[in-house]
Amino acid sequence: MKEKFPTINSTLSPTDLGKLIQEKYNLSDKTQCSIFRIAMNHLYIIEDGQTKYVFRVYTHNWRTKVEIKEELRLLIHLKQNNKQVAYPIADKEGTQIQEIEAPEGKRFGVLFSYAKGIKTAKFSAQTSFLIGQTLANVHQSSENFKLSRISYNTQNLLDNSILRTKKFFSKTNSETEFLEKMSAFLKLKMNEIDNQKMRYGSVHLDVWFDNLHIDDEKDVTFFDFDFCGNGYLCLDISYYLFQLLATNLNEEEYLLKAESFIEGYQTITKISDEEKKFIPFACLAIMNYYISIQCDRFDYWTNIFVNEDHLKRMVGNLKRWIAYNKIEIE
Repeated sequence: MKEKFPTINSTLSPTDLGKLIQEKYNLSDKTQCSIFRIAMNHLYIIEDGQTKYVFRVYTHNWRTKVEIKEELRLLIHLKQNNKQVAYPIADKEGTQIQEIEAPEGKRFGVLFSYAKGIKTAKFSAQTSFLIGQTLANVHQSSENFKLSRISYNTQNLLDNSILRTKKFFSKTNSETEFLEKMSAFLKLKMNEIDNQKMRYGSVHLDVWFDNLHIDDEKDVTFFDFDFCGNGYLCLDISYYLFQLLATNLNEEEYLLKAESFIEGYQTITKISDEEKKFIPFACLAIMNYYISIQCDRFDYWTNIFVNEDHLKRMVGNLKRWIAYNKIEIE
């Protein structure tokens, strides 16, 4: 008998996964499971009649069980405080994390509620106002909520990240040189922060249109807290604004939506002057980190686009933000 060839990242059968979920969560025999996205994690849509769920299967060796438990603990905390987030659903035995023996080894799966509404990058300034309010509401509950997960500090956002990116691309080019220079500049900026004037707690770190649903431009629900960790709350504000500029080439439209977002946020809670001072720089540190993550997970994701041309596009977006905010990197 021939041995099975080792794998690093398999795709679970939606048919068989649907049967497993139907049995584990006591769903009806009408339950259907279909693949939604195969990316950093694998997402499946579960439909039981009119009820929809999302089942996330974490890629092998991506998150530890403790890290996932902490993500779910944050989501349950937010749900209990009536914040608009997609939340984990326990099976009939009260278990939230499923352990699946895939060909490459143990993988974890979690069933989440389905966020009502739709995902779209084309939303109004009024909707941006609502996004700001919703994020501020989340931050009210996540402030000082500590997670046993990564802390987004200078070491993780800058020092470690630039080393991994340079290792991946091996040959030094103008983009990696720029990222290295930018990292050194940002480290100085972060070391100058007055921590007493900054709000700190659990951050989402990936707040943009791809991770929220808008329901009839009246309600906003956040999901995909896979990158949640500990950090300055204004990291989320800065990242949203960066992605807003990246997806709005018309800078007048961007400014209208950005100002509306900040206005909406501050109807719930104020942004300190120290936070406002750091916001233009925070997203640059986050993107430096995300570039390194794309490099790290190259073998586990359809990352054929992670090449020098992709890096040029990424750095181009960073430079556009830098120019728009009149930042001078010395």
